[in-house]
Amino acid sequence: MNDIPALARGCAVLGTGGGGDVRTGSLAAIRAIREYGPVPLLKLDDLPGDALILPLSGIGAPTVSHEMIHGEDEPKRIAEEAERLFGRPPSAIMSSEIGGANGVAPVAWVAQLGVPLLDADGMGRAFPEVQMVSMYVAGIPADLVIMSDVAGNVVTIRPVDGLWSERIARAVCVAAGSHALMSDYLLTADRARGAVIEGTVTRALEIGRATEGAADPLAALRDRLGATRLITGKLTDVARRTTGGFVRGTATIEGTGDDRGRRLTLELQNENLVADEGGRIRAMVPDLITVVDTETAAAIQTEALRYGQRVTVLAWPCDPLWRTPKGLETAGPRAFGYDLGYVPVEELSHG
Repeated sequence: MNDIPALARGCAVLGTGGGGDVRTGSLAAIRAIREYGPVPLLKLDDLPGDALILPLSGIGAPTVSHEMIHGEDEPKRIAEEAERLFGRPPSAIMSSEIGGANGVAPVAWVAQLGVPLLDADGMGRAFPEVQMVSMYVAGIPADLVIMSDVAGNVVTIRPVDGLWSERIARAVCVAAGSHALMSDYLLTADRARGAVIEGTVTRALEIGRATEGAADPLAALRDRLGATRLITGKLTDVARRTTGGFVRGTATIEGTGDDRGRRLTLELQNENLVADEGGRIRAMVPDLITVVDTETAAAIQTEALRYGQRVTVLAWPCDPLWRTPKGLETAGPRAFGYDLGYVPVEELSHG
């Protein structure tokens, strides 16, 4: 339970503005641990090859998750449906995305279900679309999606591929009020090897602990991430809307201090996707771009951005999997409709 605040801070940073509000996930995790006991964290090698791994995550617009909070029944209903389909219960729960609430809330789901949490996820960050996971990039068939909502509905989808899983799951999510719990890419431990990003729960904890007691939290966070500081300044404009199960928009930061006279614009789709400074691209997906409070280094989600906030924008390299041809096809800038050829953030920062 003492690890939850650090985990939440780390997941918020890795959320790159999305993944859901870590505060609600943290409260649920602390309550579940108090009620059900500590949660074991396992490595993939700790599981037998035929162990069934159940990835879980919320799907929908982060703004909606503030008002429509998951209960205890949704993960149970999904686990029961998985057991009915596979003939055995899940051996471990894995967060589909370590970013945001989707990295913290699985602690509560694991405690409720009485199974271990896997030290891995499918993104190493947060992404807005269903097919944007390492399992899809690795070629694992997206032939099963199980969803449940707060109303008690359970929907099982048998899509033909990952792109169809996104279309159909998003439509179901919108029908459920733009927020639901989902499991897809259910797989055994043997199939997970090389198809998931390992060690990401531990990484989130390390990121969260980096700022604890630090005299300069921002510097401590930058060092831990190996991040480039894109700008420090004041948030002067935010335009966003919730549509089609996503939060979309832009945010503008005017530089202060040494950055006075500079202006950075962020393009948003749940997460921060592209950082543009006067027509010069400073960072882009799949690399990570996070807005943090300049004084505390606490990450700020896209739906919490407000005029006048004093912020710093950080960017750092993604997991190497996302820089492969299939990774860039899946979650590179063109996957989001930007006519940009991908350039790694470390090259842009020295360009």
